[in-house]
Amino acid sequence: MSHLYTNAHIVGPEEVQFGSVRTVGGVITEISDYQLAPDGDIVVDLAGDYLMPGVVEVHTDQMEGHFQPRPKRYWDPIPAVIAHDAQMATSGVTTVLDAIRIGTGPLDNDDLAKKARILMDAVVHAAEAGVLRADHYLHLRCEVSSPDVVEVFDQLGNHDRVLMMSLMDHTPGQRQYADIEAFRTYMVGRGRLSNDQFDEHVSLLQELAARYSDTHRRQMAERATARGITIAAHDDGTTAHVEESSALGVRISEFPTTMEAAHAAHAAGQLVVMGAPNIVRGGSHSGNIAAQDLLTAGLLDILSSDYVPSSLLQAAFQLHGRGELTLPRASAMLSANPARSVGLDDRGVIAEGMRADLIRVHTFGAPAEQHPLNSPVPVVRGVWREGHRVA
Repeated sequence: MSHLYTNAHIVGPEEVQFGSVRTVGGVITEISDYQLAPDGDIVVDLAGDYLMPGVVEVHTDQMEGHFQPRPKRYWDPIPAVIAHDAQMATSGVTTVLDAIRIGTGPLDNDDLAKKARILMDAVVHAAEAGVLRADHYLHLRCEVSSPDVVEVFDQLGNHDRVLMMSLMDHTPGQRQYADIEAFRTYMVGRGRLSNDQFDEHVSLLQELAARYSDTHRRQMAERATARGITIAAHDDGTTAHVEESSALGVRISEFPTTMEAAHAAHAAGQLVVMGAPNIVRGGSHSGNIAAQDLLTAGLLDILSSDYVPSSLLQAAFQLHGRGELTLPRASAMLSANPARSVGLDDRGVIAEGMRADLIRVHTFGAPAEQHPLNSPVPVVRGVWREGHRVA
């Protein structure tokens, strides 16, 4: 099957050109700055909209939210995965690494490992049945301070859809929650603890971290390296953190919390990931370094949706609209760079020989009272994965 995308503003690796793109059998075969003549193709007239590479998302927490839409209330796993998939695809995502947290903490149910397996099996089953719009892989988010994280990883980490593992330590007093009061706001605000319970809980978490974090971090890195899984460090805050993660083979620095850590990560050759909501909102909800500051310093490589799938394209067009990035550079943070970070070298750019993972994006200007950011609002009008229309 061949498609011809015409009258398109094509967002390429270096420039935006007006023209057309032909794809055959799910692969891009021709890119032109004039309108190619149809030759038995299915013609898609973009009427001046942007044709962009499909977004490659390496860190989204949304699937677990669909699986557990309310505290202690679980949805059927396969419908949950399908609903999550639809949200990602209609946000322009054609490849997604679904994040699954492993490692049982003091407030978690003791069947967390079982639920992680249920979610993984649901993703695999739905993907192999061909009912998902995006191409789905897995990202295991490993809480190294938990007693059972290595055991659970050994149950889940061998699957060939596991492409990435992040080493996390959310112990209050360091990294993401260097400000313990920010952790109090999060835990008490969500109703997980009362103020009276908070201090005792923090003490318990710090005891667990002292007992397990260093040992588990090394053991998890050894396992990931042996299995060819890309390793990310989560919330590094100091040069010492980055030196430790670099020695463990870490290739991605997720959400460094300080400028110091981001500089050290770049110097170590790690790709720096920050949340697109951080760009859109203008800062971190945890009070850490703003993604905008890292961008200004030339230290930002990848944007992830984190907890708002639509934030990816919104952040890209917001940065472009403010004149801070060209659209090709903004697009690279959503597609080319994340694809490269996990070894998916066949996608992420509009170039001959690459997968025909493409999105059609229209932009419009919303009234200021309805869109205070006053930047172009991106609207996804079409999504193709390997040449097949999926949204």
